[in-house]
Order: sequence, then structure tokens, then C-alpha cells
Amino acid sequence: MSTDRVCQGFAHYACLYGDEEEFLAMAVPFAEEGLAAGESVLAATTPENIQLLRDALGARAHALDTADTGYFGRRPVDRVAAFLRYWEDCRAPGRPVRMIAEPVWAGKCARQIAELKRMESGFNVLLAHMDARLICLYDTRVVPGHVVDAAWATHPRHVVGDLVLPCGTYTDPESYAAAGESPLPPPPSGAVLLEPPASPAAVRRFARLRAEAAGLADERVAQAETLTNEALTWLLAQGAADVEVRSWEEPGALVWDVLGRGLQTVLPGRFAGFAPPGRLADPHDGLWLLRSLCESVEIRAEGEGEGGLRLRLRCPGARVRDLP
Repeated sequence: MSTDRVCQGFAHYACLYGDEEEFLAMAVPFAEEGLAAGESVLAATTPENIQLLRDALGARAHALDTADTGYFGRRPVDRVAAFLRYWEDCRAPGRPVRMIAEPVWAGKCARQIAELKRMESGFNVLLAHMDARLICLYDTRVVPGHVVDAAWATHPRHVVGDLVLPCGTYTDPESYAAAGESPLPPPPSGAVLLEPPASPAAVRRFARLRAEAAGLADERVAQAETLTNEALTWLLAQGAADVEVRSWEEPGALVWDVLGRGLQTVLPGRFAGFAPPGRLADPHDGLWLLRSLCESVEIRAEGEGEGGLRLRLRCPGARVRDLP
């Protein structure tokens, strides 16, 4: 990828491949050029692709960092943290970090696929401060067509072999994320409402009782108290005059609906809270904790002018056993 040497800062590419030869035609020159320059190179892809690349690199394979992509960040918030951690651990002055990464699309439900697409777009914002080259892989033998279409919209450029080409349908990340949002359905009629006022002590007590009623125990009850208290704290920090909290169960999930009223309905950036808190305090650091504790976090503005902000938080239910 010598044509991209002049690029400074963060560069984000898609690579669509349909067989081993197309994968290696991109991965080998990308890795070899980085290793020859003394740069750190990570391949976070399938075990099969990792072995193919190691075999092709020969003696240079000893310097290649690898990760099974199935374990390289299960959720978007974890994956962002994994990329940041690798960059922080391996960067060297004047030398970019190179990463090849392949999201796992197979077997995901529609909500998870939508979150992965959003994450791919969000990398352009969340990793923009890094001096790094990130190539996201899409195996066209197994990736659905709508995911391929999303790749063109979420990456500024794509790679074919050692050529770098523009993506003609690339979309501004905030616009892309906004287009994928739909209004949240109202809470179900059976949702349990916390009697106002929603003080921190009342919210924590409500969370504990609801979590225990749903069959959660020990640290997962403590997590429920923490995340509902954090949601309350964040909404109050945004200027909410009062907060309304509801909870209900869905198959496999305990849901919290936290609505802050009486504030200017200015949504935070749509990628707020996906990156771990930095050294400087950020008004949306609390969202990172919510995203880390929940399976999904949805944020919507409600009303006009001084309306509200609604947080819809989904956490694993008592019968979900594959917790990280």
C-alpha cells in the first residue's frame, strides 16, 4: 500500500474478498510493508486467515501480532477499546500502527448487525486521533449483501490488492447513524414504574428489587443498581428537571427505560460513550459505563424544545449464561 504512505493520522479502509488469493493479495503487502518499516501490525481475523498470512510471511510472521476476531471485542464498545488498547500499547513515535480486522457477522440478530454497522462508521470518529491504518475485512462468501452495501457507506476508501480506491457512497458517520435510528416503541403496559420522585436512593432500591424479582443475584444485582444510578446521574447532568424510571422483562433481557424531562433535547454525539474515558473528564463518560454494563443502549430525544431524553437499556436476563 505504498500509494498511501503520505496519509497521516487515521486511515480506514474496507476490503471485500471472495477467496484466499484475494485476502492474501491485500494482507501480505500491507503486513510486509509495515513490518519492514518497524511498525506494529495486527491481524484480528479468523484462525484460517491468520494461518494463511503467517505461512505467506514466512520468517517475518514472528513479528506479526494476531487475535482471533471472535474474541477481539464481543460488543462495539469492547471492540473500540481493543483497538485503542493495541494502539496505545504498540505505537512508536513517527510510526503508524497497522491493523487488519474482521467483524463477525454470521449468526447475529438484526439489532446486533445494525450495531456492528454503526460501529464501522463510528471508527471514523472514535479512532480519528490515532496514527493508524485499519483495514476491515468482508468475506463476500458469507457476508450478506446488505452488509456489503454498508461497507461502502462506512469506509472512506477500500483496498483491492495493494491499490487504494475511494468508496463512492461513503456517508458522514453522524448522518449514517441517524439514518439507522427508528423511534423507540413505548414501554409495554406491564412495565413497572418507580413512584416519583426518582432520587438516587430510590432508583437504586428500585433497581435492586426489580433485578431480584427477575432472578438476578449477587454482582448482577449490583450492576443493575450501578447502571440505573449512572443513567439518572447522566440525565440530571444534562439538566433534566425530573426523571421517570420504568422496568420490564423480555425473553433473555431485563429492560430499563429512563426518561429525563424538562431539558433542552440536544442529543449527544451518536458515538458518545463508545470510547473509554480519557485523562480529561468528559460530560458523557457515564455513557461508556452504561454501554459496558448493558447489551444495548439506545438514546432518543423526545418532544420539541424543552422536551426529554430517553435511555433504553437492555441487560442480560437471569437465564443468559454466556456473560463476558
